[in-house]
Amino acid sequence: MPRAVLWLQGITVLWMLAEAGISLYASFEAHSPVLLAFGADSGIELLSASVVLLAAISPGHLSERRASQFAGYLLFLLAAVILATSIASMVKHVRPETSCTGIGITVAALLIMPLLAWAKRRAARALNNRALAADAVESATCAYMAAIALGGLAINAAFHLPWIDSAAALAILPLLIIEARRSLRGEGCATC
Repeated sequence: MPRAVLWLQGITVLWMLAEAGISLYASFEAHSPVLLAFGADSGIELLSASVVLLAAISPGHLSERRASQFAGYLLFLLAAVILATSIASMVKHVRPETSCTGIGITVAALLIMPLLAWAKRRAARALNNRALAADAVESATCAYMAAIALGGLAINAAFHLPWIDSAAALAILPLLIIEARRSLRGEGCATC
């Protein structure tokens, strides 16, 4: 397998590990549903990147289709958890605190993930690698989720509207469901 794939997936695995850990820590500190959604999705993206890396290092040990389906089920589970958490936060009038850590990690994701997605798409086209193309979509989706999360966090920080954090988490749900359905069908990126 070309070194470019190993290098790109190695960077992705390290970044997703940091992004998931920091986001989840920040979500618990600030009682933030949107950071929970973002961090948990980062964990699933870590799984996806690890599968592509494993396939590159040791082809044949793990079916891309099975791994993709597993990720799809996890995404549906994540969507259910986000829905329940967001509704419970609104009903119980939870007031998420301002999270500078959360704002920082989402800004970093907005800078890093589009670059990784672009590099993966480029390498996937050059190598005709469907797994890498699918992972490029996951990286691009992460950037969209980071933008939604950052919007919710920034509005909460500026105006202290307790419902905005949960609303931002709910705004992530359509992206998760689309990503989950594609994963269950074993689809890569048709436009990569």
